[in-house]
Amino acid sequence: MTTYLEFEKPIEVLDSKIIELKSLNDSAPSEDMLDKISKVELEISDTYKKIYSNISPWQRTLVARHPDRPKTKQYIEHLIEDFFPLSGDRAFSDDKAIIGGFGKFRGKSVLVIGHEKGHDTTSRIEHNFGMPRPEGYRKAQRLMKLAEEFDIPVISFVDTPGAYPGVGAEQRGQSEAIAKTTECCLSLGVPIVAVIIGEGGSGGAVAIGTGNTVLMLENSIYSVISPEGCSSILWKDNSKTVEAASALKLTANDMLKIDVIDKIIQEPSGGAHRNRLIAMNNVGDQIEEYLNILSNQHGNDLKHARQERYLQIGRSGLFSDTLTTANSVLDEKYGKASDRKKFKNSTFFRAIAAFAITIFSVGLAYYLFS
Repeated sequence: MTTYLEFEKPIEVLDSKIIELKSLNDSAPSEDMLDKISKVELEISDTYKKIYSNISPWQRTLVARHPDRPKTKQYIEHLIEDFFPLSGDRAFSDDKAIIGGFGKFRGKSVLVIGHEKGHDTTSRIEHNFGMPRPEGYRKAQRLMKLAEEFDIPVISFVDTPGAYPGVGAEQRGQSEAIAKTTECCLSLGVPIVAVIIGEGGSGGAVAIGTGNTVLMLENSIYSVISPEGCSSILWKDNSKTVEAASALKLTANDMLKIDVIDKIIQEPSGGAHRNRLIAMNNVGDQIEEYLNILSNQHGNDLKHARQERYLQIGRSGLFSDTLTTANSVLDEKYGKASDRKKFKNSTFFRAIAAFAITIFSVGLAYYLFS
């Protein structure tokens, strides 16, 4: 059954009309009925173009999360021949939120790694909704180092709301695993082409998305935090997700402007979930193009170019000339930075601080010597 987003409701009405007309035509075929079907199909195409030409960052976020959008497994099934999956990190367990293995991509041996969210309730639970634990990232490291041993390029599919924040994951070194995986990507002497196919959530996405070439589907997103998380932290209000999505600048166009990605891959009218085959073929064509370019470069050149790319982002900063909504919210809540500095330097603030230190010192002395 097709899932329609709230802003896609006009399409749902037209799709229902198409089904009804086709059913009538099956029972009593006529040229008039075929003309009506053609007109409605044309109307659907025009409506999709009209809706998707002006969707907001929050609406694009919903498209990136669409349950019918192609997942990593489907890209592998469609683009990779003789895929041989590999499991486990050789230290703790196998994390199915990240899948990986070797296969043939249009005649070339490749390593494929990617986040897998699952397609129904059972598979989503099995793959932990695409949120990796430390063992998932350590599996990715193991496979990338193996690919480097045999001079095999890496294709990475990014689609995660973020790394899993559970207690067990933190106890097993989640932040260290993410950092080491990012370091592994940066130090690899083979080509890496990363494609953001849905959600690119925070360090969980960066860990396997640090490539020589980073591609992004038109309706995918890439951000340091989800709009819901941003809304909760900055506004203390979960209803501010629309404003948060705009403030985060998470769309493909935003990422292209600041050189975080190299190219936007166009999706079929209505999004990748509307026509998966076209979307996956478009992705395959772009991967092939960039792999051909990178395959002519030496390992050290690939490594240094990749490192320089991300160092340059750090040097120049992101959106450094723009006052974001997030900064406005903080200024409104806590006062502007200059005002806060003046307050800290005021006599009143110093007096309060001195009084607090005195009280603390007296209390500590009483506790130690009584």
